[in-house]
Amino acid sequence: MMETSYQGGVTYDEGANNFKRLSQTIASNIKKISQNVSSMTKMVNQLQTPQDSQELRNQLRQIQNYTQKLAKDTSSLLMELMKVPTDQPASKLERNRLNDEYMATLNAFQATQRSAAQKNKEDVKKVKSQSINIGDPFALSNDNKDLVEMGETNVRKQEQLTMQSERELLELEERERDIRQLESDIMDVNQIFKDLGQMIHDQGSVVDSIESNVEYASERVEAGTHQLTEAASYKNKLRKKKVYLGIVLAIVILIILIIIFYN
Repeated sequence: MMETSYQGGVTYDEGANNFKRLSQTIASNIKKISQNVSSMTKMVNQLQTPQDSQELRNQLRQIQNYTQKLAKDTSSLLMELMKVPTDQPASKLERNRLNDEYMATLNAFQATQRSAAQKNKEDVKKVKSQSINIGDPFALSNDNKDLVEMGETNVRKQEQLTMQSERELLELEERERDIRQLESDIMDVNQIFKDLGQMIHDQGSVVDSIESNVEYASERVEAGTHQLTEAASYKNKLRKKKVYLGIVLAIVILIILIIIFYN
């Protein structure tokens, strides 16, 4: 019956399957994040242009939120992948490749977030700097009829401006919320970079420790093999000595018997 290798509570077969599953999921997530970043970049470039609209901003917010969650999930999977024991050079190369690709994609995602936040800040600043000037309804004419007509016209204009002001205020509040959310997400991405960097550093220490232990174990195995060889050699020599002593003893007994027989 074939013996299954075992290390750290996980068989090598289980570890290999887990490594493959995680690698495939991470690779798929990186591809999705990259595609989303490409779409986000196009949307951000349309902000503050004739193509800009509330619908566009809503779509941008949705894809940003989805990609943010996907980035967090991928970070957790990558950290889990780092902990999977493997002694295969190809697996180590695959793990390093996925880490590099994820870091590059995350950088692009964060750059898009910063660009979107900057444009939202510019929009908010522009709206705040605009003032709504409502003219004096009684300043243009002294005629009572004209005053009444002018007053009614200005009242309607004032109502329209008030409604417009309310809409702009709501949009302003929404964009300020978007800015706060983007800044929070950017901080989260920074934390992902920090956590992964610490994981890679710790993983390097673990790898060094494992290699040291493997080297020590190898030395112990070699020493044990040498001792077993010496023990076997000593046992053979001891057996030969017993045989020689037996032959000598037999010869001595034979000589004694001959002497006794002839006497």
